[in-house]
This record gives sequence, structure tokens and C-alpha cells, in this order.
Amino acid sequence: MTGAPALPRRRWVRTGASVVSALVAVGLVIALPYFVGIHWGVIWAQFAVLDWKVVAGLFALWFAGLWCYTYVQTASLPGLGHRQALALNAVGSAVSNLMPFGGAAGVAVNFAMARSWGFRNQAIAVATLASGIWNVLARFLLPALGLLALLVTGRVPDTWLAVPAGTAALVLLGAVAALVTALRWDRAADVLGAAADRLLDLLPLRIRPKALRPSRAMARMRLTTVDLLRGSWPTMTLGMVSYLTLQALLFCSCLLATGAYLGAGEAIAAYALGRLLTTVVVTPGGFGIAEAGTAAVMIHLGGSAGPVTAAVLLFSMFTFVLEVPLGALAWSLYSVGVSRSGPEATAEEST
Repeated sequence: MTGAPALPRRRWVRTGASVVSALVAVGLVIALPYFVGIHWGVIWAQFAVLDWKVVAGLFALWFAGLWCYTYVQTASLPGLGHRQALALNAVGSAVSNLMPFGGAAGVAVNFAMARSWGFRNQAIAVATLASGIWNVLARFLLPALGLLALLVTGRVPDTWLAVPAGTAALVLLGAVAALVTALRWDRAADVLGAAADRLLDLLPLRIRPKALRPSRAMARMRLTTVDLLRGSWPTMTLGMVSYLTLQALLFCSCLLATGAYLGAGEAIAAYALGRLLTTVVVTPGGFGIAEAGTAAVMIHLGGSAGPVTAAVLLFSMFTFVLEVPLGALAWSLYSVGVSRSGPEATAEEST
């Protein structure tokens, strides 16, 4: 029996990787002020002068954004209440923020929570896939909007930079349009899947995924989600757009609070890059990497290192750090509710 010892070894490897990843994330954040030529005293001085009304407003924007995202979840899982959706988002985000590749663990926890409320496996799986599609579309759309914002405001002065930046923005927008069209029409899905198959076949055999055929994946995705999305896509889209808009307003408000605001174009570009970097799985939730990248962009665009770094860390406090205690609170309330009502609790809840 040679396979038995492998499981403990793999577990220790995963645990070690998680610890190293978390240490890297914390180290990047601690070192961030020194990377940009300042020290933590400058950051604390920026935080010390924040008015309590400003902080209260930031909390309001943060919570409003979280509440708007519940519309994506309730539309993708009919019967789910908004408070339940908020709990799912909080717990899932907390788990994802505590470990690299934590998204899968967050999905698993959310699946168990939804099951305990009486939802069926099929409905939960479809909801997870549908909301995941909307998140992917947002990931494509944000960098495109960031690049366009820089072009419109003239922050890409050289033609040799402006042309590829504009091309990249159009490609990203085209990818979003193609995916949306494929979700809507069978023929478009067939064409897009076949094109993706041909592109995949161009890869060398040694790195080509053998089991992956984009055309089959697209067909399965449409078959699974078409009935749900036919009626739910307007609410899901409005919820996602509102959520991203409020997060962008929160980022701009953090910039204004510390005196780092340069303009709408610069703020949108930095926000879009930061959200894109949160998908980097080297650290949990891209923590540390997203902050460093966002600060670098703002400083490159003319921002002062002290106010910019303070604003970036303030924004991260809301979008990353506070999600952990919020998730712990949501899990505690969920656990109390389950213990009182038992495992057969219904999915009905007032909104």
C-alpha cells in the first residue's frame, strides 16, 4: 500500500502552501509603504484625520454594494431570501480570503448552507454556474472600461501605447459580447465553441488539455443555465452593475478621503486593475498583489505616494479585511439558526 501515506503528505503540502501564501500576502501589505518610499507613520497620520462622518459614509457604500450583489444571488437561485444571500456572500468571501484557491472552498461551504435551507443540489449547481458566468463577464468588462477611461481622459499620451490599449479594450468588449450572444442563441454558441476548439488545437500537444473541448463545455453550460437566465438575466445584470458601481464609488470615496483623487478616468483605471488582480491566486483573494498594483498605477498617473497608499489600504480594509469578521458573524448566526430549526429548515425567508 503505497498510496495511503500520500494523502497526509498532500494535506501537509496544501497546509504549508496556504501558510506561505498568507505570509506572502501579509508581508506585501506590510512592506507596501516602503515599496513606494514612505513609512507606516504617514499612513496612520492619514487615517487619524478621517472624519467619523466620512468613515460612516464609506461603511454605508460598502454595505449597499453587498446588498446589491444579493440580487445576483436571489435571481440565480429562486426562493433564496436577500438575508440568506448576504450570509452566503459573507461566508463564501471570508473562506476565499483566508486561503489560496479559496474560491472552491467558499463554493463548497455555500453549497452546504443552501442545502440546509432546503434547496436541491441541481438548483444550487445551476445558481453557482449562472452567478459565476456573470462574475466572469464582469472580470472581462472591468479592464476594458479601465483602458477606455485612460484613453478618453488622455492618460495614454503616446500613439504606440494608445493603439494597443484601445485594441485590448475592444477585444475584451468583444469577448463579453460574444459570450453574451452565445448564451442567448444556439447558433452563436455553436460558432463560438467551434472557434474555441480550433484555437485550442493550435496549441502544442504537450500542453493541450486533452479532455477539454470548449464546444462541449459551451453546450453543457447553455443546456444547464438557459431556462434560468431567460427570466433572471435582467435582475442579475442590474445587481452586478449596481454592485460594481458602488464598489467603484467606494474606491473613489477612499481616494477623496485621503486627498489622493486625481480624476474619474484615473480612478476607474486603478479600480479596474485592482479588481482584476484579486483573481491572482498566489495569495488569498490576491491580497497584497492587488494593493501593490493599484497603488503603483495611481502613483504612476501622478498621485502622491502617502495619500494613494492610504486610500488603497483603506479600500482594502472594506473589500477584503472586513469580509472575514462579517463572514464569521454570518456563519455564527447561520449556525444558531440551523441548531434551532434543524436540518430540514425551509428555504423560505422574508426579504
